[in-house]
Amino acid sequence: MGDELSEEKRRGRVKCVVWDLDHTLWDGVLLEDGAVTVKPEVVDAIHALDGLGILHSIASKNEHEAAWAQVEKAGIADRFLYPQIGWNAKSHSVQQIAKKLNIGLDAIAFVDDQEFERAEVAAACPQVVCVDTADLAEALRTPEFRPRFVTDESRLRREMYLGQISRDDEEERFVGTSEEFLAQLKLVVRIETAARDDLQRAEELTVRTNQLNSTGRTYSYDDLDKLRTSGDHLLYVVTLDDRFGSYGKIGLVLIETSEKIWHLRLLLMSCRVMSRGVGTIVLNHLLRQARDAGVELHADLVETGRNRMMQIAYAFAGFREIGRDDRQVTLRADLDAIPPVPSYVSLLTD
Repeated sequence: MGDELSEEKRRGRVKCVVWDLDHTLWDGVLLEDGAVTVKPEVVDAIHALDGLGILHSIASKNEHEAAWAQVEKAGIADRFLYPQIGWNAKSHSVQQIAKKLNIGLDAIAFVDDQEFERAEVAAACPQVVCVDTADLAEALRTPEFRPRFVTDESRLRREMYLGQISRDDEEERFVGTSEEFLAQLKLVVRIETAARDDLQRAEELTVRTNQLNSTGRTYSYDDLDKLRTSGDHLLYVVTLDDRFGSYGKIGLVLIETSEKIWHLRLLLMSCRVMSRGVGTIVLNHLLRQARDAGVELHADLVETGRNRMMQIAYAFAGFREIGRDDRQVTLRADLDAIPPVPSYVSLLTD
């Protein structure tokens, strides 16, 4: 039983595979051989993992222009997000990729044929899954690379990140305030009661989201289905769209209801929407719901060490600590002064 639980906890852990180039993506050393041959089995693995919603990037010590030309020649340049090709330590490159993608180092796998490079990354970033190129086929069969569900968001994850890159580029060029930039994005936030069709993505969110998970707890499909159909819980899914397209289902809310108190058992948001203020928008909507229902709103917060941003979001929304048991904190909301929905957001609810 312990091994099974451990395997389930590991399942789908890898969100991004970072690839070396020489003797990994291709046979040969580009700067020595001039001509290299891309490995078809690696290209097949990249396409297969992309279909599962696993992202890809590159950490290679190489001359950037020449190496990237080979990647483009292989017809797979669009598969790699934020490639790091240069002469930095590969641990630095991996850290930069994690930062750009806004994911934890424990969600990254690093594939390299050189023992020295794997050891350097492992020493600097012990959370990273390091894989010897020679062991790639075996590694891809492990739970870390096999999500339980493949959702619509999974299949579109790379396209969503490419949309985010376009947003970031426009934001960098934009002259004006943050609110003015958000206004021209035409943000639409939907908070809707979860349906059965939402539960695969809901489970995926609890497994994949660490930094913006109020308790760090994960829920299985079956757990969520029971809660969804129980008479004393509310389960909401949050979706975000803007003029660049959809971010997909990016949030989950679980509330245990009673006659006098609603208890927010889980609030989580995808890290991709951290800068859009969606967490605060959702919290303020829940505050209005509780106020209108004439009940208090309490919330669980487990200080995991990684969810500091969630603590800040609760504090900004007017939640105050009323109880503590080690890292388990109980908060209560102030329902007297709830900010309105920002003018730059359209909020849709059912």
